[in-house]
Amino acid sequence: MTAAKTDTFTSLAASVLDIEARSISDLKRFLDDTFTQACEYLLACKGRVIVIGMGKSGHIGGKIAATLASTGTPAFFVHPGEASHGDLGMITADDVVLAISNSGETGEVLSIAPLIKRRGAHLISMTGNPQSTLAELADVHICIAVEQEACPLGLAPTSSTTATLAMGDALAVALLHARGFTADDFAMSHPGGSLGRRLLLHIHDVMHSGERMPLVTEQATLSEALLEMSRKGLGMTGVVDDQQQLVGVFTDGDLRRILDQRIDVHQAAITQVMTRNPITISADVLAAEGLKLMEDKKINGLFAVDRDGTVRGALNMHDLLKAGVM
Repeated sequence: MTAAKTDTFTSLAASVLDIEARSISDLKRFLDDTFTQACEYLLACKGRVIVIGMGKSGHIGGKIAATLASTGTPAFFVHPGEASHGDLGMITADDVVLAISNSGETGEVLSIAPLIKRRGAHLISMTGNPQSTLAELADVHICIAVEQEACPLGLAPTSSTTATLAMGDALAVALLHARGFTADDFAMSHPGGSLGRRLLLHIHDVMHSGERMPLVTEQATLSEALLEMSRKGLGMTGVVDDQQQLVGVFTDGDLRRILDQRIDVHQAAITQVMTRNPITISADVLAAEGLKLMEDKKINGLFAVDRDGTVRGALNMHDLLKAGVM
């Protein structure tokens, strides 16, 4: 490929990005009382938000519905063509319908708009023409007009679809804030993803507890501690007193450090070589916090303890990796 062709491609791509960026920025002038009214309708909705749209507007509508649903506003997409053949039955008087059409004259949408209103559902339109038929039919209209499409022919929906998507995000985020939607709420909608696991899993969900914890008493020898480490396979052992409170930790790293000290493994007490006042964590915090603590302190394992220092569990980096937190 010649340098001239490369320059042409990158120049055209830069022009597209500039045009679409301006189109999004220009939407701010439409954030008026009608936008607020639309948010109030959506916030007060007792049913579901039904998003409809044809063609590219339909694709964008599907994404807007998904974003609303994952941020605390129950929503789903209905194809207007399918709505005319039975799916209109999905819409009830408790719902709010968000109808998307850049022209505001899409036949499939206009054909069902009167029926939607007859059912008693509120109708919000999102179009690029405030004087369009759909805008006039709606209870409230949100303008998404753009100065130009990024397509040099002015035909392919480019800037207009980007603007529609951005306005949908603006609605979703405004509603998210109004509902007091939290990270925990978000995680409940995304339990299968890595983000959901980071927001839902706590230390007690991934730690080893009971007999699976590597623990020895203060009276143990170093050799006994090494056997416990080998049996439990976490690369460390905790040292506890008579009240099961953690007084120290001995790790694989500690073992490597004492190899040159000519310590008698069979005779040395674990209290001679353990690390006192070890770094610990609560079993009730997020597993992601445990990961961050281990990364910050450059350690590979942690013991979870109660406020009084009683040991509740143990975990290492492998446990977090296996749980999908990393």
